[in-house]
Amino acid sequence: MLTRVFQSGNSQAVRIPISFRFKVDTVEILHGDNGDVILRPIQPDTRGEDFLALFEGFDEDFIRAVEERDNTPPQERDAL
Repeated sequence: MLTRVFQSGNSQAVRIPISFRFKVDTVEILHGDNGDVILRPIQPDTRGEDFLALFEGFDEDFIRAVEERDNTPPQERDAL
């Protein structure tokens, strides 16, 4: 399928046909090794929430042990 490239201010833009319409507000633009330009939809950012969810299984005793562990800096040693 062919589409039109045009100027929009100082940017170049491409008309995307309705059959290719994105259901997100943000897309990632990738430049393929063969010169292709690839648009990848980016879902709303939940990375922070997903990361914090990894820690939900730890109980208070574990958290306290991590916070109280010995934080002695690494020893300095002669180079080999």
